[in-house]
Amino acid sequence: MHASPVFQRKPRIAVLATGAPAGEVGGAERFYIGLRDALVRAGADAEIVYEVSHEANFAAILESYLRFYDLDLSAYDGVISTKAPGYMIRHRNHVCYLQHTMRVFYDMFQVEFPQVTDELLAQRRIVHLLDTEALRAPRTRKIFVVGEEVQQRLEYFNGTSSEVLHQASTLEGFHTGGQRYFFLPGRLHRWKRVDLAIEAMRLTKAPVDLLISGTGEDEAKFRTLTETDPRIRFLGRVSDEKLLNYYADALAVLFVPLREDFGLITQEAFLSAKPVITCLDSGEPTRLVRDGVTGFVVEPTAAALSEAMMALAGDPDRARVMGAQGRQDIRALSWEKVADRLLAALGFATKVQA
Repeated sequence: MHASPVFQRKPRIAVLATGAPAGEVGGAERFYIGLRDALVRAGADAEIVYEVSHEANFAAILESYLRFYDLDLSAYDGVISTKAPGYMIRHRNHVCYLQHTMRVFYDMFQVEFPQVTDELLAQRRIVHLLDTEALRAPRTRKIFVVGEEVQQRLEYFNGTSSEVLHQASTLEGFHTGGQRYFFLPGRLHRWKRVDLAIEAMRLTKAPVDLLISGTGEDEAKFRTLTETDPRIRFLGRVSDEKLLNYYADALAVLFVPLREDFGLITQEAFLSAKPVITCLDSGEPTRLVRDGVTGFVVEPTAAALSEAMMALAGDPDRARVMGAQGRQDIRALSWEKVADRLLAALGFATKVQA
């Protein structure tokens, strides 16, 4: 049981959230809520401060960086920034719990800009310089990151060290049901490589459907790829209750993004006692999934992915054992540990009640 701490004075903490212009709700928003609620449970007076970051063009990006730089949060005792460009904040007591930097100027630069120009290279240098300076002490007292993928990226591009602090899921009520289909939840964006899963499904001859939940920028494109295969179904955005049920009745969960920062999907699949099939270049999921033990980590090809899917479709008992081990592997992850570590980094050491 997590004991309730006692502070000499309840600290007022701002969780600085970088919001999307269209107000999309996804994993980042759940992250902010989970972090705030954990800080409150730990005894802090915490609230989420939303500030929109516009990224339509480079001028808008620079304006967003400046807006966070000028943001006045001096009324708070501590600030926890979470992703670009939130860490530009100037505050006497600031730590960063980094989800990611602006990835289009980092690991996804050549993916998004195959024809690199001098102008684009100059823009990337500016972003790297701003990020590196903002994340240095004493502007930022301590940097935590959601996973090793972000940690290594930060070290490689910015020469900055950090501490890995895995988050937990904000969903409650995970349970295990049947083994009826393959399930692929999440944002329908090209970086998530839903098209790779669809192509693998075409090669998979087992009588098992593929259910895809979520919405995103590339949904229309992905839907056109499935018009000739009735086994592949799009569910759209689903409620938390339905999401839990879809996890519960999955044979296995597919999660095949490119260089994912963390990916709650792996964790939520394990909490539902389901194995995860991911790829060697999928980032943090490859560090969470133990190949052949809690799922499969395969080459990022449709053939390799299909082979793993066929293996589990042909051996549901093995899938069940893998899922149970996955749940065992992540049993220690909790928001309480995250909150305690962040509060300590801000200088708010706690005393446990007798």
